[in-house]
Amino acid sequence: QLQLVESGGGLVQPGGSLRLSCAASGSTRDYAIRWFRQAPGKEREGISCISSSGASTNYADSVKGRFTISRDNAKNTVYLQMNSLKPEDTAVYYCAAHPTSYCSAYISSRGQGTQVTVSS
Repeated sequence: QLQLVESGGGLVQPGGSLRLSCAASGSTRDYAIRWFRQAPGKEREGISCISSSGASTNYADSVKGRFTISRDNAKNTVYLQMNSLKPEDTAVYYCAAHPTSYCSAYISSRGQGTQVTVSS
């Protein structure tokens, strides 16, 4: 089972940028990877997903045009570049693996998350 560790979170001012990383314990070549976030008192939100090859990506409307997902299978790492951050982006962000080449409903593993706080 793939183990995932997120990093790159922190405190940033509105309008700022952060890049999150999701590092896997093994090869990511066969896994689609999804980023989720969950804010206090809110439901978990799937915000972006990337296929195993990186050829296909999708984004939630709430982050489209501001966030970019990418991956480097040679480094077993998936990234989430977050630009033009807003206070409502504040949440714990975590990544999860789909044991398929495409983004599916089934998750085989997930990381512990990294906190992102957007505040002045």
